[in-house]
Amino acid sequence: MTTSISRRGFGSLAVVSAAVLGLAACSGSSGGGKKGSVTWSTWGSPEDLKSFDKFQEAFKTKHPDIELNFQPTPSYDEYHSKLLTQLSSGTAPDVFYLGDDRIASVIPNGVLLPLDDRLGQNGAVSKEDFAADLLSVATLDDALYGIPNDVNPDTLWYDKEALQAAGITEDPADLAAAGQWTTETFFEMTSKLKAAGLTGAVFYNYWATHDSWMTSQGGTVYDEDGAYVAHEDETSIRAMEEFATRFQNEEFLIADLLPEGSGADTMLVTHKLGFFAAGRYTIGAIRGGGVDEDLYDIVPWPTPDGSAASTGVAASYLVINKKVADPEAAFTFFTEFLSVDGQKLRLEDSGNAVPSIQGADSLVTDGGYPKHAQTMLDMRDAGYSNFPTEAAVPDLSNSIAVDHMLPLYQGKSDARTTLSQVAELVAEKAEK
Repeated sequence: MTTSISRRGFGSLAVVSAAVLGLAACSGSSGGGKKGSVTWSTWGSPEDLKSFDKFQEAFKTKHPDIELNFQPTPSYDEYHSKLLTQLSSGTAPDVFYLGDDRIASVIPNGVLLPLDDRLGQNGAVSKEDFAADLLSVATLDDALYGIPNDVNPDTLWYDKEALQAAGITEDPADLAAAGQWTTETFFEMTSKLKAAGLTGAVFYNYWATHDSWMTSQGGTVYDEDGAYVAHEDETSIRAMEEFATRFQNEEFLIADLLPEGSGADTMLVTHKLGFFAAGRYTIGAIRGGGVDEDLYDIVPWPTPDGSAASTGVAASYLVINKKVADPEAAFTFFTEFLSVDGQKLRLEDSGNAVPSIQGADSLVTDGGYPKHAQTMLDMRDAGYSNFPTEAAVPDLSNSIAVDHMLPLYQGKSDARTTLSQVAELVAEKAEK
């Protein structure tokens, strides 16, 4: 995904044609392009893809000798399926996106260009410009193969009107600033919301939700050697049992299962929802909902003692094809796309993602919205990417979420059993 897109709901996106977008198309050749050209690709809806127009125009003006060919694909799953076929046949783009649940499985195939020798040269972006814990999933044997193009930590958006309707007078962000944003307080609020006929909180069902809940509660998911250990960690087991119980009593809902037209965005702007774990793209939903935007703010995930914790950060990664026909042109595009100026051109108007590079934070804070926008940056800097062991196996993150976490949330399993099953699955897949 471009991390501007709301989670994994990519299959329903309308088909995008390059002609409609006014972008040049290219069928691709060995390495995806030719000398003096860069073919690049990502996925997204027509609205999301328009965010690249300003950058492409600026790049073409600055580098008239480099031809740009854009190959978008609407669906996240369709995009990666198509890309793997292209990589096998030698027709993949020169520069392309990879999802945070896919990149670690592609790197071992030897199809990506190592970046370390080029980074930091002649004014190019450097590894030090990005949070180290967001690079680990794109690293193998100490070599870096991808950099997050932008990110989206799932802050907890909250509706002050919904909280007031439930008799809640304390402001979550104020509590967080005072070190009093505790798990107990969060549960008290969501319980009051449910008692008032509202929904306490909505979460997407993907890796960063269950992993973030465990780590925010002081648990461990993977150890330093990359082994899955949540099933052996009593704190993680207890945290997931408490989390799942609230889905089972419908205090919490799963965004992925909400009916079309009555999704989390709609619930939020109609004041039927207290908290929504989502990225910066939620600004668009609020402003498009015709509501008073000052009724909404953000807060980090609660913790047992109220101190800040590290949580998962959704990201997609920009990489370079190892068979690229013109490495210099590709790296020029790559580094400018990721640069401070490049991220500003892509993100300054859309407000749909958080810059991944240090030095572009003003994109998030200058608008003054939401009031505690700095929380997004703090969660980015303290957060982590999908765990390499898990991301190294295609579709493993999705299988964990759908085949194991979903039954837990539905009351068909308990946390100890679920986490033990996940551990067995991870061990089996990792061994293969």
